[in-house]
Amino acid sequence: MNSEKAQKVYKIIMLIIITALVSSLITAVVVTERLTSSSSIESIANGDGTTGIETTLAYIRTLLEKDYIGELDDEQMIEMAIKGYVAGVGDEYTVYYTPEEMNSEYDEAMGNYVGIGIYMIVNYEKGTIEVVEPMDNSPALEAGLQKGDMIISVNGKDLTADNVKELSNEIKGEEGTTVKLGIKRGEETFEVDVERKRIEVSHIESKMLDNNIAYIQVLDFDGGTAKEFKENYENLKNDGATSLIIDIRGNGGGVVDEAIDMLEMICDEGSTLLIETDKNGNEEIIKSEEKPIIDIPIVVLVNENSASASEIFAGALKDNEKATIIGTKTYGKGVIQTLLKLADGSGLKMTTEEYCTPNRNKINKIGIEPNITVELPEDIDEITEENDTQLQRAIEELTK
Repeated sequence: MNSEKAQKVYKIIMLIIITALVSSLITAVVVTERLTSSSSIESIANGDGTTGIETTLAYIRTLLEKDYIGELDDEQMIEMAIKGYVAGVGDEYTVYYTPEEMNSEYDEAMGNYVGIGIYMIVNYEKGTIEVVEPMDNSPALEAGLQKGDMIISVNGKDLTADNVKELSNEIKGEEGTTVKLGIKRGEETFEVDVERKRIEVSHIESKMLDNNIAYIQVLDFDGGTAKEFKENYENLKNDGATSLIIDIRGNGGGVVDEAIDMLEMICDEGSTLLIETDKNGNEEIIKSEEKPIIDIPIVVLVNENSASASEIFAGALKDNEKATIIGTKTYGKGVIQTLLKLADGSGLKMTTEEYCTPNRNKINKIGIEPNITVELPEDIDEITEENDTQLQRAIEELTK
């Protein structure tokens, strides 16, 4: 009798929780910035109006309450339940964020970064995280992390294809906290503790090369990148630049609108920059609405780690014949995510559109082929300006 009564009480509790969650989803507020085989649980209606998932959760809760020897953390259990439910979609880019994670994700997208300070490439299929480069004046740089380091564990948990999404998010965190990273560098493996701090992020590095060639490296496409790119270009142009190399190697993407804003500085007004298609087949064709300000020859450097917004940028310049693309085939992430902020402060990032280049070339799982394919040498320990074969080929292209 008591067991029956307990089950009814827990069922009511779970119904209230589920109703609250559904309400929060319905009242979701769309964040305007876009960050660029499914499985499901069958819900079967019971006689009392509840569904299969609600009954199952209530029953599991009853079992845990009855026999589990530890304390039950309802908030954490609910968060993990939602994370698992969203993960069941089977899309590595569709993720549920707790309120704390949502704040971190939004701040990073807008250029306000708290973390260890690395640019990294996450390979979801292989379950690997590679350090592309530590940021200047970052905790990662202070801790000795280097370009090319492979992160093999986070807080004692080894990386696999199944948990790489979760652990890559775990590297982020609140200011003043510490994360323990397992690092593989060549044949050496070691662990290092890195403190998370607030970092002033620079998206651009630039300099003037010989022959008045401006060199601009775009490290990501997070908030503020286009403005910083324009400032760096104008400074170099005033210093006498007559041609331009834009380096997006290792750039994993960011906010699509930042890439579009940069394309408008180069492409003719009215030219197609991007074609997006939603789940219903509806197309949105994005065209340049500005007159270009860059009118000098351009080479864009790409590699296998140029992804998402980087591929939008390179693809549009290639199809509009505004730049020569040099390097190796890009990553192949041709889908765009929308970040939704829910009423309780949590968030849902989900894949909402697939995109293709102005010439309707698909990118997802395919990548962009450069105009000129150049591999980097494999037998050197460190890439320099002199032995960077891709950079040297770009210089040759601009000076011939």
